[in-house]
Amino acid sequence: MAEDRQERHPHIILSRTGQAERFRSTASFSRDKVLPVRDRQSHGTHLRNQLHRVQVDADAAIQTQRDAGLEGGLGIQVEFASDPDTELTFESLSRSRQGIELLNVRREAGTTLATIFVPEGKLTTFERLIEDYLADRRSEDGSRSLDNKALINTIREIRTATFEALWTDDRAVLPADDNLSIWWEIWLPVRGDRAAVLGRFNTVAEQIGLQVSSRAIRFLERTILQVRGTKRQFVQSMRLLNEVAEIRRAKETAEFFDALNPVDQHEWVKDLLGRTTFAAADAPHVCILDTGVNRGHPLLRPALAAEDLHSIEPAWGQADTEGHGTQMAGIALYGDLTEALASAHPVELRHRLESVKLLPHNYANQGEPYGQLTIEAVARPEVTAPHRGRVFSMAITAKDSRDRGRPSSWSAAIDALACDAPGEGQTPHLIILAAGNIDEPEAWKTYPASNQTDGVHDPGQAWNALTVGAYTQKINIPEPDAEGYQPIAPHGGLSPFSSTSLTWPRSPWPYKPDVVFEGGNAGRDAISPCTLPSLGLLTTHHLLNDRPFSVTNATSAASAQCARMAAEILAVYPGLWSETVRALIVHSAEWTEQIRADFLDRRRRKEDYARLLRVVGFGVPSLERALWSISNSLTLVVQDELQPFQREGSKDPTARDMHIHLLPWPREELASLGETEVELRVTLSYFIEPSPGVVERGVKGRYRYESHGLRFEVKRSTESEEQFRHRINLRAREDEGGEGAGGGSDPNWRLGTNFRHLGSLHSDTWTGTAVELAERGMLAVHPALGWWKTAKKLGGYEKRARYALAVTIRTPPVGVDLYGVVLGRVVAKVGVEV
Repeated sequence: MAEDRQERHPHIILSRTGQAERFRSTASFSRDKVLPVRDRQSHGTHLRNQLHRVQVDADAAIQTQRDAGLEGGLGIQVEFASDPDTELTFESLSRSRQGIELLNVRREAGTTLATIFVPEGKLTTFERLIEDYLADRRSEDGSRSLDNKALINTIREIRTATFEALWTDDRAVLPADDNLSIWWEIWLPVRGDRAAVLGRFNTVAEQIGLQVSSRAIRFLERTILQVRGTKRQFVQSMRLLNEVAEIRRAKETAEFFDALNPVDQHEWVKDLLGRTTFAAADAPHVCILDTGVNRGHPLLRPALAAEDLHSIEPAWGQADTEGHGTQMAGIALYGDLTEALASAHPVELRHRLESVKLLPHNYANQGEPYGQLTIEAVARPEVTAPHRGRVFSMAITAKDSRDRGRPSSWSAAIDALACDAPGEGQTPHLIILAAGNIDEPEAWKTYPASNQTDGVHDPGQAWNALTVGAYTQKINIPEPDAEGYQPIAPHGGLSPFSSTSLTWPRSPWPYKPDVVFEGGNAGRDAISPCTLPSLGLLTTHHLLNDRPFSVTNATSAASAQCARMAAEILAVYPGLWSETVRALIVHSAEWTEQIRADFLDRRRRKEDYARLLRVVGFGVPSLERALWSISNSLTLVVQDELQPFQREGSKDPTARDMHIHLLPWPREELASLGETEVELRVTLSYFIEPSPGVVERGVKGRYRYESHGLRFEVKRSTESEEQFRHRINLRAREDEGGEGAGGGSDPNWRLGTNFRHLGSLHSDTWTGTAVELAERGMLAVHPALGWWKTAKKLGGYEKRARYALAVTIRTPPVGVDLYGVVLGRVVAKVGVEV
C-alpha cells in the first residue's frame, strides 16, 4: 500500500497491558493409532528370546566395565526397531524411575529406531512388559487392558546397540574408512551427575588414545564435546559407547571469501571523516563475532574503543589478519560505503562497534565446539560493559547444510544465549546470523534453482536468532573488461549467493531466513559466472597500508546490515527488549515485486506464501517503517510476559494463562472509511529455551526442542468479545457454559493459523475492508505445547515467558489521522508518555 511522504511519529509503545485469563486449548488431538496385527504368543516369544540375548551381552559388557575399575553408570545401550511404515511408541520406552533413558530416535527407510540406556539389572523391566503381553493381562475387573499391546505390537526387533545406533547425523558424512581420523561431535547424557559421566568418558577416551576438546557445551540434558579419532576406536570400546547418547560429525567453518580489488583512493576516507559525526560511548554497540577487527582503520577507530577489542584466546591477539571481521565492521557501521562516499551530505552515526575474535588466521575446526566458542565470545564484552545496549552479529557459518532445520549443538547454543539460559532470562541477547552462502560459480549457472536446493547453513536454523539471507538491487556492470557480462539476478531479486530452507521439512522447524538485505550480485558471460567489484558492497579493508577499501558480498554483508539496523532501532528506542527489536525488523519487511514474481504462485494460496517464507523470509526490512508511524500507518508495540504453564500438586502440568489485549482502536475512524481496503499486520516475537537433548528422541509429546510456544489470535468482526474468548479458550466455554463461535480459518489472513505458527516469531497480514477492521481491536496471546509443560522433571512449568507484539494498521492516505486518535486515547486512558 503506497504511502505519501508524511510527518513521522514515534511508535506507541505499551507495557504489560495484557489481561491474564486462565487458558485451555480448544485444539483436539487424536491419539488413535493403527497397530500392526500380531500373533500374541509367537511375537511375544520372539521378542523375549531377543531380550535374553541382549541380557547375555549386558552381563559381559558390565563385567568389562567393572574390570576396568568403573563403578558408576554401569549398563548397556539397547536398540528397538519397528516394522517399516510403523510408528514405534518410543515414549513408552523411557522409564525414569528405573533410570532407563531414551537416548535418540531415528528413522531409516520408513523404520523407526530408538536407542535407550538400561542400567544394570533393569532389563527385567522389559521382560515384565513382554510377560504381561503374553498373558494378555487385564485389570482385576477386566475393564482395562494392561498387556502393553500399544508398545509391544510396534516393536519388530530388540538388539544390543552398536555405533550405528548412536549415529544421528547424515549417513553421507560418515567416513567410509574406519581408520580415518576426524573430529566427531559427541553428545553425552547427564544421568543425574554430569561431572561423573564426563569424567568416565574422558578416562576411557584417554585410555584408547582419543583427543578430547578442552571445552564442552552444557544443556539441560546433554553435554557436548568434540573428539578426534577413528570410527574403529569407538567401535572397539563398548565402555566408551556406553556413555554416549549421540554421535555426529563435527562441522568445519566456511571459507572466508576473498576480497575483490578495491578502489584505492585515500582521499575518500578523509572526505568522509570530515562529514561524519560519531556516536557517544553510551550509544548501542554492534558486537562483531568474527576474525577480529583492525581498529587502526581511520573510518573505524572513532567508533571502536581499544577496550572493546576482545579475543576468546589471548594468544591470538585482537587484530584481524584474515580481513573478514574488518569487512563486517565497515558494513555494520556505515552500510555500503559506496553510498556514503558518493554523497556530499553529513553522516550521523548513532551506534558504535565492539569486536570479539572468534577464529584466528587460517583456523578451520581445531577440535573445540563452535557453540561453546560462541558462548565465550558473547561473555567477553559483557564483562567489560555489562549494561550496554548491544547487538551481536556473526557471519561465520558451517560449510554444509545437512541439518535441514534440525537444531545442532551450535544453533542450540545460539538459542540458549538469546534467551539467557540457563540464567534467569533477565538479559536476553539479540543475535544476528548469516544464512550461509552458495559460493560455487558453477551453481550460479542454474540460478535460482541453486538457491532452492542449497539449505541454510548451521547455525542459521537457530529459533531465537535473526537469520539473514540476501537479495540484490545491483545490476549495473561498468567495468571496461566486462562488456560481455550480464547480472545473474534481476533488480530486486534473490541474490545468487543466498541459501534458503526449501529443502527442510514443512514442520516443526522455523521459516528461515527471517529477512533479506542487500548481498550483491554476480555476473556471467557465455562461458562462466564470476563475482565483479561493481556488483558487491564497498567496505573497510584490514590492510590499510595497501588500500583502505575492500569489496564484500553475500549473506555475511547482509547480516552485518541487519545488525546495523537493529542498533539504529535501539538508539531511537533504548528501552526495547531484544525480542521487540527482532519483531520490528521483521514487522517492517516486505517482498519486492521481483521476488513476488519469481517465487509466488499466481494463485496466492496460503501454502504459496508459506513457501515464499522459506526463500526470503518476510522480505526486505525498512528502517523507516521500523522506526516511525505516520498518520495512516500506525504501529502499536506491546511488551509483556505471562506464565504459560502451571502444576498443581502431583498432577501433570497444564496450561495456565492467556493474555487478552484490548487495543486502543480507532473504531469510529475506521468505520467511517466504509469499504476502503486496509491492512492489519501482527507480529509476535518471543524466545524459547532450547532442549537439544530431546530432538533425536522425536519432536512430539515430551520430546520437544522448544520450551513453549505462543500464538496470537485476533477477534473477527462478526464476533462479540465473549464469542472470541469461547472460540480460542476452552476454559472460558466451560466456566461460562458457552459454545465456540465457529471454527475454520479466516481467509483474509495471508498465512492463517495453519501456516504462521512455526518457530518463535510469527507475523501475518490481514487484508479487508475498513468497516470490518473497525471491529477487530481485541487480540489474544496464548500458550502452546513445549517441554516446560511435557518434561515435568525439568521443572520448567513455573517459568514466565516474555513476548513482544507489533500491530500495524495501514490505510490509504484518505485524510484520517489514525495516529493522533489512538495516541489521544492511550494518554487519556493510561497516562502513557511517548
